[in-house]
Amino acid sequence: MDPRTPVLVGGGQLTVRVDAPEPVDMIVAALRAAAQDAGAPALAEAVASVRIPKMLSWKYRDPGALVAERLGTELRHSVYTGDGGSHSQALVNDAAADILAGRVEVVAVAGAEAWRTRMALKKAGERPDWTVQADDVPVPEKRPSVAMWDETELRAGLDRPAYVYPLFEQALRLATGASRAEHLRAVSKLWSRFSEVAAGNPYAWSREPLTAEQIAMPTPENRLVCDPYTKVMNSNNFVDQAAAVLLCSVEAARRHGVPEDRWVFVRSGAEGADRSRIVERARLDGSPAIRHAAARALALADVELAELGPVDVYSCFPSAVQVAAREIGLPLADPRRPLTITGGLSFAGGPWNNYVTHAIAAMVGAVRESGRPGLVTANSGYLTKHAIGVYAPSPGSGFRRESVQDAVDEEPTAPVTEAVTEASPGVLEAWTVVRDRTGEPEQGLAAIRLADGSRTLARTSDVALAGRLVELERADEPVVVHPDAVFTA
Repeated sequence: MDPRTPVLVGGGQLTVRVDAPEPVDMIVAALRAAAQDAGAPALAEAVASVRIPKMLSWKYRDPGALVAERLGTELRHSVYTGDGGSHSQALVNDAAADILAGRVEVVAVAGAEAWRTRMALKKAGERPDWTVQADDVPVPEKRPSVAMWDETELRAGLDRPAYVYPLFEQALRLATGASRAEHLRAVSKLWSRFSEVAAGNPYAWSREPLTAEQIAMPTPENRLVCDPYTKVMNSNNFVDQAAAVLLCSVEAARRHGVPEDRWVFVRSGAEGADRSRIVERARLDGSPAIRHAAARALALADVELAELGPVDVYSCFPSAVQVAAREIGLPLADPRRPLTITGGLSFAGGPWNNYVTHAIAAMVGAVRESGRPGLVTANSGYLTKHAIGVYAPSPGSGFRRESVQDAVDEEPTAPVTEAVTEASPGVLEAWTVVRDRTGEPEQGLAAIRLADGSRTLARTSDVALAGRLVELERADEPVVVHPDAVFTA
């Protein structure tokens, strides 16, 4: 075996339910747990590169430098990303490539959020006494945020994930021909299975298994947010959690005394991005980037889909899971293999940009236990940017990585009308209804096909029209789109 072969040796997680410490201290705790998991506690002090997804609960210039200082390690390199849920997997792919090239021997990929504690302090009018780095602290290597605020979406009111992913959900329903009731039952059963996995995860934020009926039923505690999603179908970022994984070369693993039964090999990585503007996508219920990236990652790892054991599909909302599963070829309801090993962002916890670090940390143990290769998918934006990783108990042909962007860019796109210049007839392609705090329809948001076949995005604040959309079963309902991105009946 090439002594520079990258190997994942440990994963650590931390869930704090009362008075969380500041994020960098949580990262240190998770890294020490990862080193313990590797069977080599001193490995934490050998970390030469710290790579962290952006944290929202506190502003740091270079959190990696603070982590290294607290660990007492000599930091040679640090990375701090922008926003995006795909960064954790991409950082692991980067780390594996750097280890294989001999640029570094021991790398930590880690992150944390103390969002629940920070919001509680803010509500009390207090500011946490957490580390503030001076303005002259050198900034680390950066990775850009993934775009989520295109003008076509903002004008139409589609300005947040909680509004956009339900639009995808409607497109999924319409593609299957299911009724609203039938589709809601299927989606609720999917989410119930995720809650059952979380119930067995000691690091999950919510460990109560929920039935499909409990998930679908609106209550004061589980209000409708945006049709058809109740609150529990949304990612839960109101958590205090940290996760870390340690990667090193085979040579470094041996030198630091990591037992070989702790090794999990990073077989492959692949990345690709769909059109950042959802208005341009050929289908609102699909993702060419996931399809190409997953197929390429499996091929690079020399793993057939049927050989996969544990799988964790990025699960910010049910539509994200359904689209990814279909593109990859994974059944939604395989009793032998759920599509999550953590419970997902609704139940295990959705600590903003860092969920996938938790998934990879959990994958370390899942591959060891199952003895089979595992797959992790990671998603940024509105099903926009994707990173895939394949992990295995043996090295295979060694780590390989590719971008599938050229193949994705060859996929067809939809014709677009960014804004109409006069009142224009069209038909509904997909839609969702935003609910107020009492559950009443507040506004409708829609993708609309105009008479020339192009797509545009629009909204309505007509409560009566929004109420009718709640009951609408089929697409192609005629509407009129106006220059201010408003549609009327």
